[in-house]
Amino acid sequence: MNSAIKVIKEQIEHFYLIRRLSVYELKSKNKSNYLGMAWEVINPLIQILIYWFVFGSIRQRANIEIAPGVDVPFIYWLLGGFILWIFFYQSTIQGSKSIYSRLRMLSKMNFPMSVIPNIAIFSQFYIHIIMVIATTIIFLLSGYYFNIYFLQLFYFMFAAFCLIFAISLITSTLSTIIRDVHMFLNATLRMVLYLSPILWQITILEEPLPTIMKLNPLYYLIEGYRSALFGLDWYFIVHWQYSLYFWGLVIVLLLFGSMLHVKFRRHFIDYL
Repeated sequence: MNSAIKVIKEQIEHFYLIRRLSVYELKSKNKSNYLGMAWEVINPLIQILIYWFVFGSIRQRANIEIAPGVDVPFIYWLLGGFILWIFFYQSTIQGSKSIYSRLRMLSKMNFPMSVIPNIAIFSQFYIHIIMVIATTIIFLLSGYYFNIYFLQLFYFMFAAFCLIFAISLITSTLSTIIRDVHMFLNATLRMVLYLSPILWQITILEEPLPTIMKLNPLYYLIEGYRSALFGLDWYFIVHWQYSLYFWGLVIVLLLFGSMLHVKFRRHFIDYL
C-alpha cells in the first residue's frame, strides 16, 4: 500500500513534467516524416479500413445487434471498440519498454522512474483523444447523435488509462530485468485482439466461454465505449458488479506493480 501511495504521489508531483516530455516524445518521434504526427492517426485508420474490408466486405458481415431490437452496421460497431484497442495496445507496448530504453538518460537525470511509463502512455493518450473526436464526428454524420449517455465516455477513458498504467508498472519493471518479457507481451497482445469483443461478438459462443472471456478487463472497457458512442445506457451503473470487478482488478495490479517497481528501481541502472 505504501508503495502505491508513493507512486501515485510521484505522478501528481511530476504531472507537468509528464505532459511536457510526452509531447516532446511525440514530436521527436515524427520529426523526420513529412506528415509528422499525422501518421499517428493515419496508421490506425488504415488498420481499421483493412479489418472492415476483410470482416465487413469480403465476408459480408451482417449488422450487429447491440441491444434488443437495435442493429448497427458492422463498421461502426468495429470502430467503437477498435479505437480503444489501438490505445491499449500501443500504450502497453510502449510502456513496457519505456524504462529500459531510457536507462542511459535516466542515469543522468533526477526524477522518479515511475513517471517514465506514464510519459509513454500520455504520448499515446493524445492520439487517442484525436481518434475519439474523429470517431464521434463520424458517428454524428451517420446519425448517431449525442445524448446523456455519451458523458460516460470520459469515465471509460480514465478507466482505460488507470488499467494501462497499472499493467505498465509491472511490465516495464519485468522488461528491464528480463528483456524477453517485452517480446512475450507483444506476442500475447496480438492474440488478445482475437480474444476480445473487437472483431466479433462473444454472444455467438456457448457458456461458460462468454463468462470466462468477460474476465478480460478489456471487455468492460470496449462495451463501455460502445454504450457511450451508441447511447445505449449507463453501462458502468447497469453492470455495477462488473464495475466492482474491474476496479478491484486495477487496484490489485496497481498495488503489485507499485511494490515491484519500488523494490527494483534502485537496481535498474545495473542493467545498462
